[in-house]
Amino acid sequence: MLDKHWFGNKGLLFKNEYLNIKKYIFMIYAFDTYYQNGQAKTVCAGFQNWEDEHLAVTYEQTDIISSDYESGSFYKRELPCILQLLKNIALHKNDLIIVDGYVLLSDEGKLGLGGYLYDELESNIPVVGVAKNLFAGINKNMRAVTRGKSKKPLYVTALGIDLDMVSEKIKNMHGEFRIPTLLKKVDLLTRK
Repeated sequence: MLDKHWFGNKGLLFKNEYLNIKKYIFMIYAFDTYYQNGQAKTVCAGFQNWEDEHLAVTYEQTDIISSDYESGSFYKRELPCILQLLKNIALHKNDLIIVDGYVLLSDEGKLGLGGYLYDELESNIPVVGVAKNLFAGINKNMRAVTRGKSKKPLYVTALGIDLDMVSEKIKNMHGEFRIPTLLKKVDLLTRK
């Protein structure tokens, strides 16, 4: 588990306060990992507003791949990379995390990468998953979000925050293409 001091000593706001009052969001952190030559490069980029065009801060780390890819158990490979990088980030009680992938993998609540991260954070920090490919078996706990002129949606899942509200935030992020500008920047940074 992560150190409790990362969340401050005042605890989280009540859910309705967090969802309805924009000024309480301190930082949005987007994570992505790229795998090449036996290594995993993880990048975390922070920004303060959903509509931002530019990143406020970036962190990166390269690790040796600890696990092979396993469909439906992607978290085994990527979660250790994210947790390692999180050791360098002082999370605030009102931050939010976006992962490249799913938070939930089923309508019955099977956890994906973001769900396992949410558990590691002791359910203190909302986690949003933005996936490019549809994972069969999830309907009510996922929203298909179409952006710009693209006919192919992004698939949004979440824990700790209202799914409909955050799906609308993802839809309205900066950029005219399917992938929001800042999420595309994070992806590109992993490949440098």
